[in-house]
Amino acid sequence: MKFRAKIVDGACLNHFTRISNMIAKLAKTCTLRISPDKLNFILCDKLANGGVSMWCELEQENFFNEFQMEGVSAENNEIYLELTSENLSRALKTAQNARALKIKLTNKHFPCLTVSVELLSMSSSSRIVTHDIPIKVIPRKLWKDLQEPVVPDADVGYFVIWLCESCYPWSFFSFCLPFLRLCKILNLQVIEANLDGELNLKIETELVCVTTHFKDLGNPPLASESTHEDRNVEHVAEVHIDIRKLLQFLAGQQVNPTKALCNIVNNKMVHFDLLHEDVSLQYFIPALS
Repeated sequence: MKFRAKIVDGACLNHFTRISNMIAKLAKTCTLRISPDKLNFILCDKLANGGVSMWCELEQENFFNEFQMEGVSAENNEIYLELTSENLSRALKTAQNARALKIKLTNKHFPCLTVSVELLSMSSSSRIVTHDIPIKVIPRKLWKDLQEPVVPDADVGYFVIWLCESCYPWSFFSFCLPFLRLCKILNLQVIEANLDGELNLKIETELVCVTTHFKDLGNPPLASESTHEDRNVEHVAEVHIDIRKLLQFLAGQQVNPTKALCNIVNNKMVHFDLLHEDVSLQYFIPALS
């Protein structure tokens, strides 16, 4: 196995750093999947056991000026590495205003992802800062558990943001975050929606019920429009989730998407799909049993 990549464009480097910071906020450890044309950051906790799942995908050509890799074999030209997300984030934080960033797979008494940052000193000469990040190489037999999660057919799906670059980003989530922080001590959050453009965030206790209403939201096209048309538009799909997991997702965002979707599978999960021109993030929060 071999892997080496290089970024020299400052905007690409800053964008990659923001993505790494986001991953560190969403997952303590993650899997880095390296393929010839993509990088994926993966978290695959079992939804059935109450864990969240994450699938973040980057097109390598949009970030790296140089990119070379050889997988475990010609037939399985991929590499799967387990690493502590914060270690990568800390290494990339030293790359602000860097001339170049190099990442490569090395073996220094133990497998490492070596991050080399070329910095410009006051005397205009270069100096190199190197970080060796310990990793675990995931064997081929375990790859089947690290594939892109299958998204069940949603009962209700909504565009919660679809903005141009000049619009204020994250309008839905910017509004939700203070409300959720206020209610996080209760731990339980209800998300409910129907096909008539209505979505509610609800906190319920024996003493109080607090609801935030959103109306006139747009429905994304579904795989089966005929099934969608047969449904009662006023039928409500809902899911009870741990509010702390939703807070972690919202507070961890570092990339402003141009489109974001919220899909609800009744009493099973809520699925967020965030899209940017060069990165996508899927995040799955299971229902509480």
